[in-house]
Amino acid sequence: MLTYDTWEESLIQFDVDDEYKGALNVLKWAYQHYGDEVVYACSFGIEGIVLIDLIAKVKPNAKIVFLDTDVHFKETYETIEKVKEKYPELNIELKKPALTLDEQAKQFGDELWKTNPNQCCEIRKLTPLRETLTGAKAWISGLRRDQSETRKNTEFLNLDKKFQSVKICPLIHWSWKDVWRYVSKHDLTYNPLHDQGYPSIGCFHCTKPAFTMDDLRSGRWQGLNKTECGLHD
Repeated sequence: MLTYDTWEESLIQFDVDDEYKGALNVLKWAYQHYGDEVVYACSFGIEGIVLIDLIAKVKPNAKIVFLDTDVHFKETYETIEKVKEKYPELNIELKKPALTLDEQAKQFGDELWKTNPNQCCEIRKLTPLRETLTGAKAWISGLRRDQSETRKNTEFLNLDKKFQSVKICPLIHWSWKDVWRYVSKHDLTYNPLHDQGYPSIGCFHCTKPAFTMDDLRSGRWQGLNKTECGLHD
């Protein structure tokens, strides 16, 4: 089994077909290879909606984890409920951090996302994902190469040193248009904030409409020297 400890660069190659650009082939391999020991960490953005639909074709009862920071948009929570209705067999878990928002404020001060956004992400996203990945051999992510400069070198299979895992990214060859074509073709439910200028959706304190479609993550942490929550650094 390919794991963090047995990692070999470019050991496995996948056919990049015209219809799915390799995504379905990668997912089939992932669930055949890891079974229940792979988890999809899903933000329920538009890429997540596509991946959920693809995963449901391969493993209808797959484990999907949403890192519930308690400060997501209401539209995000509503989208999750609609997805649960559409795919009732999926094992969708909302993973919360150890600290409530009140406990975090007492320990680190009010509005930590303003004073120290990296620490806020550590508490509310990174630590919960580490806990989620305990015992898992690999995890799936919806990263695409054209999302940002920091993601342009992402491969289908990646050695994840931060979480000491194998990170699987089936959508690396998908463009923004590819994602939306798939959603339209299959009439998939998605977060309505995407129609209001939010190509990338995170916590409501740290997410604004994007300034430009040339950088789909330009609406995240505006005014701060920060482009990633830390999950994919």
